[in-house]
Amino acid sequence: MVQWTSTVGAAQLARQLRSQQARPTGPGGRKPPAYRALADGVRLLVLEGRVPVAARLPAERELALALSVSRTTVAAAYEALRAEGFLESRRGAGSWTAVPAGNPLPARGLEPLPPESLGSMIDLGCAALPAPEPWLTRAVQGALEELPPYAHTHGDYPAGLPALRRMIADRYTALGVPTMPEQIMVTTGAMGAIDAICHLFAGRGERIAVESPSYANILQLMRETGARLVPVAMEEGLGGWDMNRWRQVLRDAAPRLAYVVADFHNPTGALADEQQRRDLVDAARSAGTVLVVDETMNELRLDPGLAMPRRVCAFDPAGSTVLTVGSASKAFWAGMRIGWVRAAPDVIRSLVAARAYADMGTPVLEQLAINWLMGTGGWEEAVEVRRGQARENRDALVAAVRRELPDWEFAVPSGGLTLWVRTGGLSGSRLAVAGERVGVRVPSGPRFGVDGAFEGYVRLPFTVSGPVADEAAVRLAAAVELVRSGAGAGADAPRSFVA
Repeated sequence: MVQWTSTVGAAQLARQLRSQQARPTGPGGRKPPAYRALADGVRLLVLEGRVPVAARLPAERELALALSVSRTTVAAAYEALRAEGFLESRRGAGSWTAVPAGNPLPARGLEPLPPESLGSMIDLGCAALPAPEPWLTRAVQGALEELPPYAHTHGDYPAGLPALRRMIADRYTALGVPTMPEQIMVTTGAMGAIDAICHLFAGRGERIAVESPSYANILQLMRETGARLVPVAMEEGLGGWDMNRWRQVLRDAAPRLAYVVADFHNPTGALADEQQRRDLVDAARSAGTVLVVDETMNELRLDPGLAMPRRVCAFDPAGSTVLTVGSASKAFWAGMRIGWVRAAPDVIRSLVAARAYADMGTPVLEQLAINWLMGTGGWEEAVEVRRGQARENRDALVAAVRRELPDWEFAVPSGGLTLWVRTGGLSGSRLAVAGERVGVRVPSGPRFGVDGAFEGYVRLPFTVSGPVADEAAVRLAAAVELVRSGAGAGADAPRSFVA
């Protein structure tokens, strides 16, 4: 059985290798042998997620021509990568990228801790903010006033309350995407929506194309459904989606589903432009792939005056190719577990029918609260407050990290809740271990990749501001010193992952 799920051409790999910064020299300032430099370059591309795991590499002769080196050099580099666990080969099937066996997926720093257990710990693991008040209290009070008629029913609404389905549909219509209530299913958060979609469309062994990096909890959800993840590397910085890569993966791997976060991508913060959105839909339609678009960050534009592109579903208003997932959790409050799916009516009917074997429906009181917010204008007011909080936190965190950790690299996003940071060649997994020793929880990069990529990154959410942001950066700098000294050693990864 062929193990690769995507292909990297010789010219493409050569461009990526040449774009790398100069590699460190060997002992005494000597340059490493050519084969060693090539192997190190490929290994770094895999660890940074710029070349996906399980990507088929070009044949030795093709890569030698593209790099203007001897075939012997490429053969020796491939052999070194195989010996280190970064390459697997099979006669007749070629060679494809891998990560070494026994490199477990780090679990630190992403799951939320109970507030009472934190003590003096600064928690940068969870990208969520406190509830905006007084809107939460008002919404719950409004919901209680509207509850009595529903209390006389059985309380199970597998598709969601009709009033909320209509409210959400009307909001899409107002955005220029005509939508009927029959195209909406209310779910228990965005995770509930995506879980239902995966179980309906992607059975065990089915392929799902995902951005690389992507949202860690969704990646884990998909793994647990038995899906086979096909990573598609994001461009550096905030460039986002490389459509040539997407077309190639959708054509070659033929995934049943593709999952994207086009609005202030988690974790990078990238925002897909209108042409990228149109191209994603066209590529998915041509490949027969269902495109799942996560809009949970859509409302969190932080730069004033930023013009938002049209929703991805505007390029497939019938919802036959694009399944849109929304949520109140990021824009309003994570404790309000209300999400939704927008899709074609027949897809919604199938999702509703399958839901009977899962959670039956979403809590009525919470649905009434969100319906009250959206119907009274309280939603827009609360979201504007949320934007102000996130903007203040982003600016404070950026300033603090730049001051305390000047060699860390990142692009400042125009929205969302997260900063994706390159850690100057240090292991993100080691930093997560050391961070807990000095009082700061931070999720390491491999949590957001497939099979161990992004070892040289951490994700920092916009959840702290002012003196707390300053102190978080001071503690991260202390974690860096622990890792550099070797005192923060753990089993997750090497102190430094660069050659």
